[in-house]
Amino acid sequence: MTDLTQAVNAAMEAEFRLLDPAVYLSPVRMAELLHPDYRKFGTSGRIRDRNATIAALASRDASVPRPITTSRIHGIQLAPDVVHLTFDTETGARRAHRSSLWRLTDEGWLLYFHQGTGFSGDERGHGR
Repeated sequence: MTDLTQAVNAAMEAEFRLLDPAVYLSPVRMAELLHPDYRKFGTSGRIRDRNATIAALASRDASVPRPITTSRIHGIQLAPDVVHLTFDTETGARRAHRSSLWRLTDEGWLLYFHQGTGFSGDERGHGR
């Protein structure tokens, strides 16, 4: 059980680094956390791979940091090298349910897949 906790905690730490505006707004720092086969289903409905995600970050206005509030984070180890995290985020008036798959590689825990689904009001998904 200790290994499971260590893996989940390591993936959570990586997720929190990724959500840090200093990392999120830096294509170079973001690339360090994305798996080569990374894919994302965004809250906008767009599907992006690693290169498209990094390119989108490079085109953003980096002068405006966006504070992100994270809540209801839950993690489970699916395999020795895979952790699944679910959590909610709030950025200003935008809220999203999020799901991330992290894979352990020689470089450490890298984000392999991410999906964000926007929600409004109190749709906090009470069933788990």
